[in-house]
Amino acid sequence: MPDPESNLEQKIRDAAAGPARASNETGSVDQQPLGELIDADRYLASKEAAANPRKALRFTKLVPPGAAG
Repeated sequence: MPDPESNLEQKIRDAAAGPARASNETGSVDQQPLGELIDADRYLASKEAAANPRKALRFTKLVPPGAAG
């Protein structure tokens, strides 16, 4: 069974890649607005980050120079 969420993500990618509007006889095509493409990219990136929480947060131990270990 295909995962319904991956199917939704593929539909979003296809919609963002395709034209917003096209005409048959005149051959005119309108692009997707840049703001909507950026929103779609942010949405897909947040879904990918949420899928692996270990990549979302990074813990680092800071040791000041000259400190005795």
